[in-house]
Amino acid sequence: MPAWTEHVLWWHLYPLGFVGAPIRDGADADAAPVHRLERLEPWLDHVIELGLNGLLLGPVFASETHGYDTVDHFRIDPRLGDDGDFDRLVSAARERGIRILLDGVFHHVGRTHPAFRDQTQDGAGLFRGRWVDGRFEAEVFEGHDALVALDHTSPAAADLVVEVMNHWLERGIDGWRLDAAYAVPSSFWARVLPRVRERFPQAWFVGEVIHGDGPDIVRESSMDSLTQYELWQGIWHGISDGNLFELSHAIERHDELLATYAPQTFVGNHDVTRIASAVGAELVPHALAVLFTVAGTPSVYAGDEFGWTGVKEQRLGGDDAVRPEFPARPADVQADERILQAHRALIALRRRKPWMWRAHTDVIEVSNTALALRTAVGDDAVVVVLNIGDDSVSLPIADGRSLVAGEGTPSDGRIELGPRGWAVWEA
Repeated sequence: MPAWTEHVLWWHLYPLGFVGAPIRDGADADAAPVHRLERLEPWLDHVIELGLNGLLLGPVFASETHGYDTVDHFRIDPRLGDDGDFDRLVSAARERGIRILLDGVFHHVGRTHPAFRDQTQDGAGLFRGRWVDGRFEAEVFEGHDALVALDHTSPAAADLVVEVMNHWLERGIDGWRLDAAYAVPSSFWARVLPRVRERFPQAWFVGEVIHGDGPDIVRESSMDSLTQYELWQGIWHGISDGNLFELSHAIERHDELLATYAPQTFVGNHDVTRIASAVGAELVPHALAVLFTVAGTPSVYAGDEFGWTGVKEQRLGGDDAVRPEFPARPADVQADERILQAHRALIALRRRKPWMWRAHTDVIEVSNTALALRTAVGDDAVVVVLNIGDDSVSLPIADGRSLVAGEGTPSDGRIELGPRGWAVWEA
């Protein structure tokens, strides 16, 4: 595991939406580039001001529509710009000490990918499917006919992914988010990633895994980390449903993963309803308090720090609300200052205590609407107290001595929290 991953905190964004590129009209992979990627650069100082130091980018390669239907892994999507735009972004990030993670879509490609379009019956066999009456019937990703699946038993597929990863690592990125890693056999990653690490031993690989046995997947695949959807669900549903026993259970299961790996944690990303819509703006700080005080490698989905809302819907264009265009500069945003300040305070706490990356969290007290947590290594500890209910509650603060965020006055080792109150203390 590269040492830098213990200290990285990501700002996650969906580039095509961020820069206002056209999505569903389709893209001409041979079109002249439109230099929109430069619109990210004014936001890099915002990343630093938040206290973050990583840029987790959604798809940036030439694709048909939304970025996940890749047609050329070696070319920047012309709707974003060209190689020069990408190099300038990498350089600007490097000047600020910001790491870059790219989204690797290696389960499937778009139907106009040249290797799929030009394949013949006696070809190299990059794709899963079968020939019927001279026509190749491709297997697809989760029923999406436009996304044809690579054949992950094929040496040619492994060679392609190794070549793509090495190409962009050579260009200055720090690692890969492996899209839909749960749909790719672990044995494929086990063949690919060691070959990449031979040239780039400091690269980090996090797999998008929505379900399954995380420790087994990590051991079998050699991935460094996996996305922690179970914790995200525990935070969202525990708070929105008024059942913090669900969150408590998710935290306890989260701790069990730490013997094998530190998960990539989040309360928002490009595929889910924004946290402010999921739990309500008033309870967003409660979700953040959990995110930034339990173990893992946290990410902030761009816009969540401002309290933006957006509901994902299961329909064509149903992601648009959570993948909006951003203004030219952070100063142009009307932010929910309470949510923005909660981000800053909790990220600063995480910066001061990098040991939380792999630290266990104990549930001190829990009810449907109240929760007290303690995360500690040795004598250094952080205590979180949450009240999502309409009545005041009294909760223990254990060895918490100094208020970091939230509000409340302790008495005899406990704290009185008002309705929907919260506080984070350090020992």
